[in-house]
Amino acid sequence: MKGVLAALLLLLLAAPPAGAQEQPPLPALPDSAEISLKVERDGALSVVEAVSVPSEATMTRRIPLRTAAPRDRDRIIGIRDVVIEGAGNSELTDDEFIIRLKGGTSVVRYTVDGAVAEADGLLRVGWQLAGGWDTRLELVRASFAAPVIPNAVTCYAGPEGTETHCGTAQIAHSGLTRFSQQNLPADQRMEISVELPGGTVPANARREPSKTFAGAFVLTAPVGWAWGGFALAVILGAVALALLRRRDKHPGGALPVRLLTGKDDKAALASPDGVLPGQVGTVLSGRADAVDLAATVVDLAVRNYLWVSEEPGELIAWRLVRRNPPDEQLTAFERAVFDALLPDERESVLLSEIQAAQVGIEAVRGVLYDGVVERRWYSRRPDQQVGRLARVGLRVCFYGLFLTVLLALTVGFAQLGLIVIAAGAVLAVAARGLPARTGTGVGLHRRLLGVRDALLETKATAVPKLEREVLLSRALPYALALGEQEHWTGTFAALKGPPKIYWYGVESAREADIARVSEFTAALVGTFAATRQGRRLKA
Repeated sequence: MKGVLAALLLLLLAAPPAGAQEQPPLPALPDSAEISLKVERDGALSVVEAVSVPSEATMTRRIPLRTAAPRDRDRIIGIRDVVIEGAGNSELTDDEFIIRLKGGTSVVRYTVDGAVAEADGLLRVGWQLAGGWDTRLELVRASFAAPVIPNAVTCYAGPEGTETHCGTAQIAHSGLTRFSQQNLPADQRMEISVELPGGTVPANARREPSKTFAGAFVLTAPVGWAWGGFALAVILGAVALALLRRRDKHPGGALPVRLLTGKDDKAALASPDGVLPGQVGTVLSGRADAVDLAATVVDLAVRNYLWVSEEPGELIAWRLVRRNPPDEQLTAFERAVFDALLPDERESVLLSEIQAAQVGIEAVRGVLYDGVVERRWYSRRPDQQVGRLARVGLRVCFYGLFLTVLLALTVGFAQLGLIVIAAGAVLAVAARGLPARTGTGVGLHRRLLGVRDALLETKATAVPKLEREVLLSRALPYALALGEQEHWTGTFAALKGPPKIYWYGVESAREADIARVSEFTAALVGTFAATRQGRRLKA
């Protein structure tokens, strides 16, 4: 009885633990291999190879861990838990697993990650039973076990890429799958593919872009997210551009402006945001013309830099006389206008001489446009189609091209460079459609409309008598630029005692002063361009 119990105890100790992979039988022939494969519940593939090496000989196998896959991708295999029983050693690098065996029979155990792929709702387990050996194998036999019976098996033997079937590939009634192949030359492979029902084990196959120029442009998850972010940014940018264009085209109604300000309702005209009469046309319409130049000349006279006088004769001739030299109070645009009228310290000039000299807005338009950009009313000069933002976009395109080439030749993900190129191109194109007028410029546009309304609503009789002369003259350049000079001068001319124009040289009745000023402004505009009396505005 004791002997029976001892025998049973020995059998239990010799039995493998539950779930353990059985060791394959040892090869009976030299230069042969017996292999056992088992798919674990977590999707890992456990491999046990028993290899017989002739005495005084060596055998080496090289297993690539990165192999070519369709669509410029590589299949990535992971090897871990390597154990060699016998005379041999192994080497594991990022790209290769090397097994070196000496004479005798050795058992190699290791675990493979990445052998289970999913396609069309099914699982496919793929592995090379033999491949990369530097010695001819007389016989290769293998068994394959999985949690369920396979649907189908395929086995190929021969050079890479060929589809010559193995000697044996069959599924036994027990569910164990067996393969065999005789006389497998060195460097040829024996490769199996086993189909399992979907959901049997987790799929763990890894695909990465190949380390080639084409592989650098493969669409990966990070690149896909980047393209998605770029598309979202384009959509948001398009919405913002549409809103900006709508705001520029329809800036809104006039903002209220009072001409009579102060504790005692003293007449005062504080131009919105310090805008000059000559800049009004550009802020409103994006283009300067003869009216803006005429308004600037009148403003220079109002501020005592010029004197306007009439020359005697049958026809009225007006002369502009230097009254005070230009100083630091003048902007670059105003100084350019002053120098164009009275160059080289010239003391005076007739309007007819100005016309003969072809002094027009073209001579000072560039300086005027630079001024509105400097004041941030415009993001670029109104006469420029390509602004700074468009040039930035073109530079971004070149940076993206450089980045694309750099990524393609190094770490991959070259489509990130293409995204940068696309972003630069979109920026360059969108910049052409971006309104040149800024938000500040749009606000100034509305306040200038408020100035126009204030000029139309102001009654001369409501202005204190002592303030009428100053307000009439100081507001006149803005009234001219806004196309309301006739109404503005007319409301003061209707007074019983109209104010005198202090910068206009006529010694006659006051009523005649204002009437002659209206004639002068019309002649001034006609001098700089074809006769034109102001511009029409859209509220």
